[in-house]
Amino acid sequence: MGSIRERAMAESGRLLVVDDERELCDILAEYFGGQGYVVVTAGDAAAARELIAESVPDLAILDIRMPGEDGLSLARWLREHHKGVGIIMLTTAADVVDRIVGLELGADDYIPKPFELRELLARVKSVLRRLREGAPRPPRPGRVRFGRCELDLDTRKLYDGSGAELPLTAMEFDLLKVFAERPNRVLNRDQLMELAHNRGWEVFDRSIDLRIMRLRRKVEPDPDKPEVLKTVRGMGYMFASGG
Repeated sequence: MGSIRERAMAESGRLLVVDDERELCDILAEYFGGQGYVVVTAGDAAAARELIAESVPDLAILDIRMPGEDGLSLARWLREHHKGVGIIMLTTAADVVDRIVGLELGADDYIPKPFELRELLARVKSVLRRLREGAPRPPRPGRVRFGRCELDLDTRKLYDGSGAELPLTAMEFDLLKVFAERPNRVLNRDQLMELAHNRGWEVFDRSIDLRIMRLRRKVEPDPDKPEVLKTVRGMGYMFASGG
């Protein structure tokens, strides 16, 4: 009889709560258990790693401020070893820097303490829904999504969906940066040459075409049917930011 309830709870999701406040762990376990989730709790990062070794959760709720290894370090480890796990960080209202760092490490969302249980539930549902539908995570601060990739404007690097860095020349970065700053706007070859003309571009039209062709091989799911760096016949190219 219990197996039916266990299957129903597993369908809602398996949650891992990591917080050194025992009372908060108990409250979240009881609340989310009542909402149909399978919940396990840990008081520190070491205990969390042991639980993850036994069964990888669908989503982890991590407190940033914990004695010993903190939640940021645990989030980094999760992203390196279990990329498909959703991560929600628990922060204090004043931890602005920690929230930014958490998002840069790959957290899906954060919620400041104290929080309403219903709001946390809504965020958990949103992250799990996005993961199950295969939707990409929101770009991290300072990054722009190009199809299956993300461009980091600060470090001038391009990353694929798994977080691996892709080779990118200086001229290719300049071209992507131009598009990133002008999404959903048609730019002709002359405009692209002028806006990105600071690294010795060859002054002929085909140089633009060749570089866009190379970029499409990196960012487009199907380079033969581009949906990110689109050709607008007779006019030029457009970065479709929602593509």
